[in-house]
Amino acid sequence: MELNRSETAQVPGFVEARQCPRFKLDVEIQVYSRSNGLVIGHTVDLSESGIAAMLKMEVPLGEVVQLEFTLPLGQVEIGALVRQQQAFRYGFQFVEQGPARELIARTCRDLSLEQLLNDPIR
Repeated sequence: MELNRSETAQVPGFVEARQCPRFKLDVEIQVYSRSNGLVIGHTVDLSESGIAAMLKMEVPLGEVVQLEFTLPLGQVEIGALVRQQQAFRYGFQFVEQGPARELIARTCRDLSLEQLLNDPIR
């Protein structure tokens, strides 16, 4: 299923502009695409609104996919919109609310605190 710009504005939890800080995250990610099936990759960074990953196969821009990855606090399964592609790097924007988003938000808060504690300028 592909969403156009007017449809994406109606997706609950959809954030148009980047408002959340990104945190480095390197874990395996499974991307379930209707057009290409299962695509395996590795994450690059995470924010409360989305995730970036390096993939070996193409996933169409605008497609809604199912993502599965493991955070330090647990397993995440969440729907996401393929928003960006630069070579093999893809940007996904989360389009679901619920327990998975809460887990992602808690992880981002933990990573933010960890980053503050490890900041050499402090």
